[in-house]
Amino acid sequence: MKQIIELIEAELEEAFEKAGYDRTLAKVTLSNRPDLCEYQCNGAMAGAKTYKKAPIMIAEDVVNYLKENVCIAEAEAVKPGFINMKLNEEFAAGFLNQMAADESMGLNQAENPEMIIVDYGGPNVAKPLHVGHLRAAIIGESVKRICRKMGHQVLGDVHLGDWGYQMGLIITELKKRKPELPYFDESWQEEYPQEAPFTISELEEIYPTASAYAKEHEDYREEALHGTWMLQNGHKGYTALWKHIVRISVNDIKKNYERLNVEFDLWKGESDAQKYIPDMIQGFKDKGQAYLDEGALVIDVREESDTKEIPPCLIQKSDGASLYGTTDLATLIQREEDYRPDRVIYVVDKRQEMHFTQVFRAAKKTGIVRGETKLKFLGFGTMNGKDGKPFKTREGGVMRLENLIADINEEMYKKMAENRMVDKEEAGNTSKMIGLSAIKYGDLSNQAAKDYVFDVDRFTSFEGNTGPYILYTIVRIKSILNKYQRQGGTLEGLQCLGACTDSEKALMLEVCRYNAAMEAAFTETAPHKICAYIYELANAFNRFYHETKILAEEDKERQKSYIALLIVTRNVLEACIDTLGFEAPERM
Repeated sequence: MKQIIELIEAELEEAFEKAGYDRTLAKVTLSNRPDLCEYQCNGAMAGAKTYKKAPIMIAEDVVNYLKENVCIAEAEAVKPGFINMKLNEEFAAGFLNQMAADESMGLNQAENPEMIIVDYGGPNVAKPLHVGHLRAAIIGESVKRICRKMGHQVLGDVHLGDWGYQMGLIITELKKRKPELPYFDESWQEEYPQEAPFTISELEEIYPTASAYAKEHEDYREEALHGTWMLQNGHKGYTALWKHIVRISVNDIKKNYERLNVEFDLWKGESDAQKYIPDMIQGFKDKGQAYLDEGALVIDVREESDTKEIPPCLIQKSDGASLYGTTDLATLIQREEDYRPDRVIYVVDKRQEMHFTQVFRAAKKTGIVRGETKLKFLGFGTMNGKDGKPFKTREGGVMRLENLIADINEEMYKKMAENRMVDKEEAGNTSKMIGLSAIKYGDLSNQAAKDYVFDVDRFTSFEGNTGPYILYTIVRIKSILNKYQRQGGTLEGLQCLGACTDSEKALMLEVCRYNAAMEAAFTETAPHKICAYIYELANAFNRFYHETKILAEEDKERQKSYIALLIVTRNVLEACIDTLGFEAPERM
């Protein structure tokens, strides 16, 4: 289905042309003065210079051709040259009925679907997930779902940090504590044990202990660096130990992401890209794409249009060690071989922007990716506490992600118990659903690149621009529909009629914007656009609800129209929150 604004624009194009003006002037926008009109066109002012006419005269000429119009009920030329319009109510109702009958609710899906990889998450193995991992997971999951909703083939890749110095530290510390393990016996010829010689709790203690010790003891640090080198060069015992570390860590990481309703299609890590690095580097040298600079191998990525200095992309240090840029380029080779993506979206801390500028330019310059492949950096800001500083525990430490989720769930449970909103048996599961909406909506309602304050009290409120408010609105609609059915009504085959009140029409128009809101969120890679849309939609519904006696309406045809409108409103709201990565309970 076309967007409703596109249908209005088509009518306006005809009117401009009939009045003797260029069709391209007929650009329609939502009104910024909803008290005066619903849609507006400023094309008359844009055409004044070309046609050497006062804008108001052009606007009046066009309005004359909008009087007998299918979708516009009222059109008015207003000085200095605005065309203000109100939509025909029957036309809006017909559009809603088409949405309701369509499986995708009128969503315009891609005519030429792309293969898209969304790279998000980025946790390091052997380290617990903390609040710093929250934004990448939440934003990336939503971006992945938005792309899928628009008809694209999408893969979410967690891109684990599983190959760096932290592995050497863990191996060195284990060797210090348990030298008798077979992984350290160079003469060992048998199969290595199936069970890991540590638990996840032990592993999470080992890494910070080793890291702190290495900073104070140079010999220990050197041993860890050597251990990293031995692992990366195929040491059998260290490789077996590394597999244990990754398996134990990934199982724990998956449980934490599950709590956030975040799922990855690919569990690739930095290690998966390593086999591509030697040939890639040799290729850069052979083709003259990289050069030595003070012993390090670099690729010049400057462009004439640069307004600030873009340093070369560092590929290999003077000691032969690879870097993050090396791994990221090799990962693009692997992705090109395995999936041939049309677009790769990286959801990463915005402080990494320079790094990815260098990597993207190097990838294009060296031909690692095709010229038409889109590489997108979606940088996110910091999640801060009320003091404006990065979010911490009360003790001042970095909060574990599972603890943050548990605290939010507990807060929601208390609020529900105070208000006796649901039976005690339901409260546990329901509080988790509402808690997840509080966390995700609290994050996603902000523009990704901006820092934001994580305010537990505000995010868990059932009033204002919050996840619980959106869920409460959906549950309110479900409750009305359930009561309607208990009174003998059916939800099948209902049709919207023209609106009787301003609040009913306002709700209809908000529902009609679903297609446009989703398309904007995809085009701009901006989940906050969906949050802004459903907040307006929820507000429009609640105004309609408070002004309308839905279940007490005596005119049964009018009541059926109300119910039809509620059904499509509920469906749109649920489709949107699913795209944001959470769902609504049946009762609250």
